[in-house]
Amino acid sequence: MANLMAALVGAACAMAIPQTAVAAQADLLRLEAKIPLGNVAGRIDHMAFDAARNRLFVAELGNNSVGVVDINARKVIHRISGLKEPQGIAYLASRDLIYIANGGDGVVQIHRGSDFSPAAPIPLGGDADNIRLDPATNRIVVGYGKGALAIIDPAGGAKVADIPLKAHPESFQLDPDSDRIFVNLPETRSIAVVNKATGQELANWPQIHAGNYAMALDNEKERIFVVFRDPATFVALAKDIGAVVAEADTCGDVDDLFLDAKRQRVYVSCGHGFIDVLDARDPGFARLARIATVPGARTSLFVADADRLFLAVRAQGGQGAAIWVYRPVD
Repeated sequence: MANLMAALVGAACAMAIPQTAVAAQADLLRLEAKIPLGNVAGRIDHMAFDAARNRLFVAELGNNSVGVVDINARKVIHRISGLKEPQGIAYLASRDLIYIANGGDGVVQIHRGSDFSPAAPIPLGGDADNIRLDPATNRIVVGYGKGALAIIDPAGGAKVADIPLKAHPESFQLDPDSDRIFVNLPETRSIAVVNKATGQELANWPQIHAGNYAMALDNEKERIFVVFRDPATFVALAKDIGAVVAEADTCGDVDDLFLDAKRQRVYVSCGHGFIDVLDARDPGFARLARIATVPGARTSLFVADADRLFLAVRAQGGQGAAIWVYRPVD
């Protein structure tokens, strides 16, 4: 009887939520377009953006390809095929080069942005994953193998250094105000802090929660944002010592999160079929919205210059793979 009463109360509360409130939540991220990717099957991983041409590069891991999406025309204009489980991807505008990290063979494939022709690949040895651009040194940083960050010199087209880690790196972020790199190590349930100049580990911060895959930086307020999968939890840490300054529940099976510095919002994309929007101005990071997507759509890319959030939606249930384009609303 108690369970029945609780259910009735819950249903009454749900019906009492004004539809205007639901609409207001959805309007924080307005779905602007669904761009079909064509005959693409399986998992989709990370993305990169060419701002000059307004093109999105999509790592179609399960398809062993990278799709090139023209955002203006809202269609795929090219597909780089013959890859081996592409995971991380980056676009270096200064050299007009696309870097693709392949998990299957550990090779970083390089293609020219002008005509997508291949340049000389860079073998790393295994499970090449996330890629970051380092504008301070004009280097490419790639996580790979059982535990390392490779430093690549675009001018020479070769690896020039390795930074050893205690486990395979997932998302990592470069501190623009120092030589530090913050690295998620979910296998050891920790965050490593390494010096990109010396290659030395400066600190290792153990974590209570498991599955720390996604990470972002809030440089203005000196915070690191990490979302864990087990349990699904958003955590903000002090950038200097790694102390937890805030925690909040979030959606499950996260793979990406981004700070919208202009609006002070955090976007969290989750494989359980949601995007959570958190309030970065609130000390407890209150959830402003939970926007329904589709199960499995867990990778995303927020491009501040374009003021768009791109969500990768894999093919399922008779629906083809697509990129959903969201426009943040003030």
